[in-house]
Amino acid sequence: MVLNYIWIAFFLIAFVVAVIQTLFYGNLTIWTDIMNSSFASARTAFEISLGLTGVLSLWMGLMKIGERGGVIAFFSRLISPLFTRLFPGVPKGHPAMGSIFMNVSANMLGLDNAATPLGLKAMQELQELNPKKDTATNAMLMFLILNSSGLCLIPLGVMVYRSQMGAANPSDVFLPILIATFIATLVGLIAICLKQGINLLDKVILGWLGGLTLAVGCMVWYFSSLSQDKMQLYSSFVANSALFSIITGFLIAGFRRHINMYETFIEGAKDGFKTAVTIIPYLVAILVSIGIFRASGAMDFLVDGISAAVAWCGLDTDFVGALPTAIMKPLSGSGSRGMMVDAMSTYGVDSFVAKVAATVQGSTDTTFYILAVYFGSVGVRKTRYAVSYALLADFVGAVAAILVSYIFFK
Repeated sequence: MVLNYIWIAFFLIAFVVAVIQTLFYGNLTIWTDIMNSSFASARTAFEISLGLTGVLSLWMGLMKIGERGGVIAFFSRLISPLFTRLFPGVPKGHPAMGSIFMNVSANMLGLDNAATPLGLKAMQELQELNPKKDTATNAMLMFLILNSSGLCLIPLGVMVYRSQMGAANPSDVFLPILIATFIATLVGLIAICLKQGINLLDKVILGWLGGLTLAVGCMVWYFSSLSQDKMQLYSSFVANSALFSIITGFLIAGFRRHINMYETFIEGAKDGFKTAVTIIPYLVAILVSIGIFRASGAMDFLVDGISAAVAWCGLDTDFVGALPTAIMKPLSGSGSRGMMVDAMSTYGVDSFVAKVAATVQGSTDTTFYILAVYFGSVGVRKTRYAVSYALLADFVGAVAAILVSYIFFK
C-alpha cells in the first residue's frame, strides 16, 4: 500500500512541477522531456529484465544443482544459529536459509549479478511458507532490509568507475564505503529487530554482530596498509575466487551424489527465465515513475531546497553537489550511477564532491528496485512497513557516507 502511494506521488509531483515550470518559467519543452523519459524508462526496464534473463537462468540453474547436491542444506546448517533467531518464521534447515546466506554473501562481495538471482530464489522459497500470498511476511521484510541496506565489503563497481574516470587513487573510497555501509546495515538490522520483537541481547545475535564488527574493523586496518594497486587486486581476487569456488563446490557435490547435473541445470534455468519475464511489469511501473519525477525537474527543486536549508543553518555546503546521488540512490541504481559520474565530470573525479558521491553510491542498495523485483517476482502487493524501514537504512547510509567523507577527505 505504501509503495502504491509513493508511485502515485511521483506522477502527481512531476505534474505539479511541470505546470510550475510552464507557467512561471515558460518552459514549454518540459512536457516533451517527461514523455520521452517515460518511453526511455520503459525501454530501460525491459532491457534490465532482458539482461537479467541470462544471469537468472545461469544462477538458478547452478542453485538447483547446489540444492540437490546438498550444498544449500550445508549453508543452512552453517548459518542456522543466527538465522533461526532473525527469521523465526522459517523452519530450521529450510532451503530458504541457504539461499538467503548465499545472497547476503554475494552482496557482501560486491557481486550484484550473482546476488539478484540468489535473492529471487530466496524470495520464492520464503513465499512457499507464506499463508497470505499477497502480503509480505516478517521473514520477507527482514530479508528485504538486509538487501536494501546493502552491506558490501568489496565495492568493486565504484572503484572501477573512479578508475575509468582517471582518479589518482580509485580505491581511496574503499574504507569510507565500508564504514558507511556497515553503519547503514547495522542500524537497519537493529530497527527491524526491534519492530519484529527479536531479542537483540541474545548471545548468538550479539556474538555474530560482534564478530562482524571485528571483521570489518580488521578489514579497515588491513586494507588501509595496502597500496592502491594491491587493494584493488586483492579485493577483486577475494570476491571472484570465492564465487568461483562456490560454483565448483556445487558441481563437485552434484557429482558425488550422482545427479544428472545438465538436466538439473536446465530445470533451474527454466525457472530463472520465467522469473525474469514476471518482473518486467513491476520494473516498468517503478522506473517510469522515477524517470518522470526526474525529468520534470522535481529532483532539482528538491536538491536546491536542501542546499538552501543547509546554508540557512550555517553548515558547510561542500557536500551538496553529491546530494543528487544520495536522493537518486533509493530510486534507481542506474540513475544514481549517472549522478555519481556527473559529479565526477562536473567537479573533477578527485574533488571532495565526487568522493562523497562515490561513498554514498556504495553505502546502500537501490531500495525501490529491490522492492519491485523481489516482491514482484512472487506476487506480493502488500509490503507492510518494508518501504519505511528500508528508507531509514538509506538515510542513515547517506548521512554516514557524508560524515565519513568529511573525516577522510576534508
